[in-house]
Amino acid sequence: MAKVITYGLYNQSFWCFNRGVNKLEIMEDVIRTENLSKYFDNVHAVESVSLKVRKSEIYGFLGLNGAGKTTTIRMLLGMIRPTAGSAFLFGEKVSAGSCSLWERVGYLVETPSSYPELTVWGNLEIIRRLRRMPDKKSVEVVIGKLRLTSYRDIKAKNLSLGNAQRLGLAKALLHHPDILILDEPANGLDPAGIVEIRELFGDLASNHGVTIFISSHILGEISKFATRIGIIHEGRLIRELNADQLERLLDKRLVINARNKEAVKLMLINHGYSINLSKNGNLEVTGKEAINHPEHIASILVHAGLPPTLLKVEEEDLESYFLRTIEGNVK
Repeated sequence: MAKVITYGLYNQSFWCFNRGVNKLEIMEDVIRTENLSKYFDNVHAVESVSLKVRKSEIYGFLGLNGAGKTTTIRMLLGMIRPTAGSAFLFGEKVSAGSCSLWERVGYLVETPSSYPELTVWGNLEIIRRLRRMPDKKSVEVVIGKLRLTSYRDIKAKNLSLGNAQRLGLAKALLHHPDILILDEPANGLDPAGIVEIRELFGDLASNHGVTIFISSHILGEISKFATRIGIIHEGRLIRELNADQLERLLDKRLVINARNKEAVKLMLINHGYSINLSKNGNLEVTGKEAINHPEHIASILVHAGLPPTLLKVEEEDLESYFLRTIEGNVK
């Protein structure tokens, strides 16, 4: 029978950290759900979510607060039991008896827990021992990787929110997992810290074959490093797309300003362009010809004695696309 070790604040169990357990062969789809659903009385927190995440992929799982992201992650980790459907890691169904999986999975769910009276090093050393990792240097390595060296001997209770988040990420990375499942990992990090973590994730996926499943409500940040994106809204997965597809789906427009905007507007209308007035008073042209060849418009206006004071192609910001998508107005 598997030995269960429970520890302090976490109120969780590390299952089956048995070095004799044979590891499963890595499959192409290392994370998979089939009609995964979770109901809390009459609340359908997650409804029939089916997704696949391939090896070495960074999958950005996006949704507003309350969309079902954390509930999905908890089912992926076996923390709560699905009402219907199934979750699979490395082809093995996630269940209370999925002992061999947890040697290969690192995770961070919501606010990271820690022993407040222990130092950063002490917290990580406990995890190392619970995971029966023989290499005592692994704690120092992950401390350096997460830029926590100067906080090594600081008690967890005295850490800033950002450094507490780094400690949580260090715990998830300590045992060199094949899968990282992370719930809002950028919470509390400053802009420099977000860039560092983004680069770390990219390195893990590209150079070490780690599969990363990361939830967030910030599309702009996730889009900078995710290879694929899934959007969940009101418990349903409403859209999946590759990173290169996102670029093509964003609305674009040519923004123009000039000293005599009315004259510019009439001039461009006479040349067959459709002109709109933006909220901030600039002129906007949305046709492909204008967006792909703004120099043509510049030439028209200069030769007409109406030189533009502003001429630039603007792309729809990612948050606008996100809201447009969940409103069901995707083109």
